[in-house]
Formats: sequence, C-alpha cells, structure tokens
Amino acid sequence: MTPILPPAMLGILGGGQLGRMFAIAARTLGYRVTVLDPDARAPAAAFADVHLCRAYDDRDALKTLADTCAAVTTEFENVNADSMRWLAQTIRVSPSADCVAIAQDRIAEKSWIRRAGLDTAPYLAIESVEELACDLSPWLPGILKTSRLGYDGKGQVRVDTPEAARAAYANLGGQACVLEKRLPLQREISVIVTRVSDALVNSFPVSENEHVDGILELSIVPARIGDALAARAREMAIRLAHELDYVGVLAVEFFVLDDDSLVINEIAPRPHNSGHYTLDACNTDQFQQQVRALCGLAPGRADLLTPVVMANLLGDRWKADGSAPYWAVLMDTPNAKLHLYGKDTARKGRKMGHFTVVGSDVDNLIEQTRALQETL
Repeated sequence: MTPILPPAMLGILGGGQLGRMFAIAARTLGYRVTVLDPDARAPAAAFADVHLCRAYDDRDALKTLADTCAAVTTEFENVNADSMRWLAQTIRVSPSADCVAIAQDRIAEKSWIRRAGLDTAPYLAIESVEELACDLSPWLPGILKTSRLGYDGKGQVRVDTPEAARAAYANLGGQACVLEKRLPLQREISVIVTRVSDALVNSFPVSENEHVDGILELSIVPARIGDALAARAREMAIRLAHELDYVGVLAVEFFVLDDDSLVINEIAPRPHNSGHYTLDACNTDQFQQQVRALCGLAPGRADLLTPVVMANLLGDRWKADGSAPYWAVLMDTPNAKLHLYGKDTARKGRKMGHFTVVGSDVDNLIEQTRALQETL
C-alpha cells in the first residue's frame, strides 16, 4: 500500500463528534479534510477544510470526494455501504464497505465472529415471525435486539418468556432481530485495534466500561482484570480484525462472564466512545490511528502512559433553558481534561462531550471522577 502523505485531502463520511476528532487529528498531522454530512451544523464542519452538506448517497457529493480526496473513511457504521463501494472504484476507502456492512447487521456480525472461531452469547437469528414458533428456552431469559440500526441500548428489549419475546418482536415491527441469551456478567470491556495489514497491527490497552440505560457512562483503564485475561481479549480482537481483513480502527466489545470466559458482544468499524481515553493517556490516540491506517502508515505506539477514567457528558446535564453545566470545578482540576463536541442542542441521552481524569491509582480516579460529576 503506497503511503498517503500530507498535505493530501482526506474525506470522511459523517460529521458528528467522531468525525470532528478525526478532522482535528488529520489537520494536526498536516492533512486537509473534507466532511460529507447533511447537517449544516455538523460538529466536524468547524475543523474541516470543506463541508459537503449533502446526503450520504448524493452522487455529485460522492464524485467531489472521489475527485478531490486521496482516501475516504467513515465515522459511523450506518453510512450507505453502497456509497463506499462506489468510492472504492476510484480511491482508497477504509474500512471496506463489506466490513461496514457486516457491522451494520447483528446477524452477519455474529456469524463472522463465530467464523473467526470466537465466542458470542448464544443467539437465535429471527427474520420472520415463523422463526419464533420454536422452543425458545435455549435463549431465555434474553434480550431481543433489532438486527440493524441499534446503538446505545436502542432497539433492545429484555424478555423472560416466549410470550414476551413474541410480543416484543411484534412491537419492533417484525424486522430482523436476534434473540440473545442473557449471561452472568462480571463486567464489560472493549479493545480498540488498529490494522493496516497482517504485519502492521496493534491494539490499545483494555478498557473496562460501565453503562447506564444502555449508554456508556465510564471507561476505566487499565481494566480491573488479570493480565492473562487482558492479553486474551487483545488477541481475540486482533484475530477478528485479521479474519475480516480489516483496515482501519476497529472496536471490539466483550462480556466478561463470571467464570472469566470472554464472549464478543459487538463490533464498531471506527473509533469508539470507549477509546476516547486515548486522547489524554496514550502515545497515539485512536483518531491519529484512524488517519494513519487510512493513509497506509504503520500504527503509532499504543502504550498507556497513565491510568485514566473517562466520563461521558450527556445532554441530561444541560439545563432546561439549554445553558451548559457549571464547568468551573472541572476546569480548575489539574488532572482533568474537558472535551466538548460543539453540538448546539442538548437532548436527553445525547453525547455532548466527555472528560478524563488521569493519575496513578484507578480506584482513586473513579472516586474523583464521581465527585466531579456531582459538581456539574
């Protein structure tokens, strides 16, 4: 793969906070950036050289990307995979449209995970109501999840009985779903992999993740697990990236079961919320890695420089009149850093920013992070 060097123009499909942080990383490294996003107020637009305010399948906008960019990536998995395939006919696109399409569909995703010889929770793929007529006991109690467009807990229903599963399927509109057995969880973790080729691949330290209402609240690094388990998670994530022939940054989310076994929950073909800690605690952050992989450059070192806790800032913390939280205590804390995403409207559950706290002891950092949350 021929390296793409600055000041080449890089394109990104999507202008949310992940696109914003990609644009900052690319600009810092000397590249120029074109963002394609239909939102005129897309957060990434503030840091882009060019903002194409068009739909993701707008052929004129895609042609502009193809004519002006050396390579194109994406910030979210629900982008039009056909648009990526069209672009890939003339310029470099990573990750590939096929990898993005797999991550868009839980049924395909779980099939590929198992194809790599890795474990998932027991699940039943449901593409019609008839497939719910069987004995469902192997997957109950479980969670019924829509196969497509589910994130941050959306499109998921906890079910305990066959009747509840069938009713939930009807309430979800009869779309394709998976019924996934609930397992005895010890904790949730994730690994961010950067892969350019079989020889050029590495991963960041394991993040331990705490969720509230299906949305990530805290990421704790290093995860409070044994070294052998952490090494196994990183090996599994890299193995999956190799199986997919993945190029780019890949997030792999795991369940750690009570017996210390690991199953893969899901993947994201992009930088991930649980990897934001890398901005303040690693040699290279996940967005610089995204730029490097897109440009065919070796991944940067991914060592952890300091223990860190990241806390999400959701729109729930903004006041009813839209005014921001009181940042003074957080801003006056020497080992804390605030990252806001430039979104002009706060909504319940909307990710508006995050902050990190760094130090020498994870337990103390968690306590300090909780205390800082109380001040906002």
